[in-house]
Amino acid sequence: MRLLTVLGTRPEAIKLAPVIRALRARNAQVLVCASGQHRELLDPLLRFFDLSPDFDLDVMHERRSLADMTARVMSGVAEAIEQSRPDAVLVHGDTATALAGALAAFMQRTPIAHVEAGLRSGDLQSPWPEEASRRLTDALAHWYFAPTAGAKRNLLQEGAKPERVFVTGNTVIDSLQLVVDRLQSDAALRAKLDKKFAYLDAARRIILVTGHRRENFGENFRSVCVALKQIALAHPETCIVYPVHLNPNVYAPAHEFLDSVPNIYLIEPQDYVDFVYLMYRAYLIITDSGGIQEEAPALGKPVLVTRACTERPEAIRVGAARLVGTDAASVAAAVERLLSDRRAYEYMAKPRTLYGDGQAGNRIAQILLLGGSAGAEASRRAVINQALPQAMS
Repeated sequence: MRLLTVLGTRPEAIKLAPVIRALRARNAQVLVCASGQHRELLDPLLRFFDLSPDFDLDVMHERRSLADMTARVMSGVAEAIEQSRPDAVLVHGDTATALAGALAAFMQRTPIAHVEAGLRSGDLQSPWPEEASRRLTDALAHWYFAPTAGAKRNLLQEGAKPERVFVTGNTVIDSLQLVVDRLQSDAALRAKLDKKFAYLDAARRIILVTGHRRENFGENFRSVCVALKQIALAHPETCIVYPVHLNPNVYAPAHEFLDSVPNIYLIEPQDYVDFVYLMYRAYLIITDSGGIQEEAPALGKPVLVTRACTERPEAIRVGAARLVGTDAASVAAAVERLLSDRRAYEYMAKPRTLYGDGQAGNRIAQILLLGGSAGAEASRRAVINQALPQAMS
């Protein structure tokens, strides 16, 4: 079987790498088409997972609108499909690259496999434009690899054929486990990272922060920065570590509001291993990221989500994460509670298997490679029913 995998952002690389590796381990031919949507963040990830693009579209030479970038990716993927003639095109999630790849494949009458299918926030404006991208991609897909039972229900309610929907877990847990195992077993790597982040006193509680969602640009993002400053000044015994996204809508206000606060460390975006190390050491995490909402509960790290709604309700439902919005007072109050109320903290800080068991990539590879052979449907179901964690099934 020959597959073309389309990716362009750091989360796509993190979440598609386990699938690519599992397919190649089973002797499938997997070609990688990189859009270059997040060039500076994508390339280190590809090197870490020992992947190299067979097609490099390099669409981000200069700042482009979403519409222009999507059109360029679609055209480039269409050309890659014409050259490689794959049996299927594999896309992930809700990015402009995923939507453009799915559209290109559909126009070429090539089946689409959608990893992380079925996530829904219920609000087309949040996250924007990701909610629309994932819905449109699902409308075109042939195979749906849903990370949870809730995602599967969403797909079935929208009319997806049941025999094409599979609950596999989320591949981000596969990658997370790989990195955590390496951090725990590689003393030299751990020593290197301890030295890199030596300014983070082991005796101080670390609050890790990320923020990049487009719908939060402007006043909402400035409000979160105000909250971070209030928290830092009220709790000088803590360290707030913030790898700042390079987008000017994030970078400029973050430095404007927070540069002068001594216990806030504004650092560059980190490689995946380094960022997992920071999550591993964090006391709690403040974020608007989707992937971190999946990773942090697996590590037992409480997550405060600076959004009004989320497409990952499982963590909210069990208390591993809380929606706190972007209002400065609300964010600060939520952090204050976790810093001062030990019982509230311990309730959130339990490691939970909500989004996977580290075998999602293997499940997806097995399902794809069973293809249309006799008895394939029963075989695919047997694969899916093997030891799915209760939280996922």
